[in-house]
Amino acid sequence: MKRFLRSAVVAGAVAIGATVVTGQVVPELAYDANVDVVQFPVYGEVAGVATDSRGNIYAYVRAGMPTATLGHERTFYHGHSRLFKFDSTGKFIREVANGTYAADFAQNVRVDAKDNVWMVDAGSNMVVQYDSEGRFVQVYGRKPESIPVRPGPGVPARAIDPLPMPAPVAPGAAAAPGMPAVPPGTGVRGDSFNRPTDVAWDKAGNAYIADGFGNNNRIAKFGPDGNFIDSWGRTGSNPGEFNGVRGVAVDAAGNIYVADAGNRRIQVLNPQGKYLRAITGVGAPMAICLTNSSPQYLYSSNSNDPERLDNGEIYKIALNGSIVGRFGRAGKIAREFSVVNGLDCRSDNNLLVAEIGNWRVQRVTVKR
Repeated sequence: MKRFLRSAVVAGAVAIGATVVTGQVVPELAYDANVDVVQFPVYGEVAGVATDSRGNIYAYVRAGMPTATLGHERTFYHGHSRLFKFDSTGKFIREVANGTYAADFAQNVRVDAKDNVWMVDAGSNMVVQYDSEGRFVQVYGRKPESIPVRPGPGVPARAIDPLPMPAPVAPGAAAAPGMPAVPPGTGVRGDSFNRPTDVAWDKAGNAYIADGFGNNNRIAKFGPDGNFIDSWGRTGSNPGEFNGVRGVAVDAAGNIYVADAGNRRIQVLNPQGKYLRAITGVGAPMAICLTNSSPQYLYSSNSNDPERLDNGEIYKIALNGSIVGRFGRAGKIAREFSVVNGLDCRSDNNLLVAEIGNWRVQRVTVKR
């Protein structure tokens, strides 16, 4: 990435126009952007960004490739994803959980109402909670025992499993006598994740974990004590089914918003996980966030594929599903976006945008 991008501040606003999406005229929102938000000690793909109540900024960064080492009793799978903390001005404070067992492939970071920091890692299949001082609180999920091994000279492609485990029932296949078949994408009840992507909370402190970057397509609910309560969803395109769960958010009423990217919609569930409605016309949602304002608004990124630069806009949506407007496009320069994987929007019109493609965080101010 060019150095001049790091210090560029866009002072002017984008001209307002309009776009027609599925018959609805969507206004182009004017916005300012600043790419000089934080100064990373190590650069890499910024998978997630979040702020706490004091304005501190957290960024979870893919700073290296995960590797696997064969030990005497199991495979040690480790990576170089790193969680950084900055103050409200973007000054680096420290690294959180340096070298932690769970940091393999950064996917997201979120901060709850008590300023606990939650690290979502798709490589280790773990979601880890730290307090505001960076101390470990609890962990959801567990690393897989077996890993795929790439073929090489004298090494056939295979899975290495130092500690063999009973094979699970394949989704949709017949189970053992007396046991029901597992519908595809429902996953194993509990915190056995397959590449989790996001986490959100309701007012009671229940955690909702999006489990849908791998083979699962579900939302798993856990109590404040970390115990599993329920999960909803399976692979499919019908109401209440998902195809690539990329994000989750919970509004003040406890309704759950699910970024169902493969089906190009955001599904809304009630607090009991029942389907309410779908929001369409916003592309393939990858990152979503809800504001703390009254009324609340939902922001959603239609992130471009890493191999193409044909999308990249971000939508502002009212909770009734009407689209307020959109802004941005795919690209490399300031005010453009490349694979937006994380959004933070505590206030109505101020966002932090984490970009995988551009290795940066942009601060965006949406004009009213």
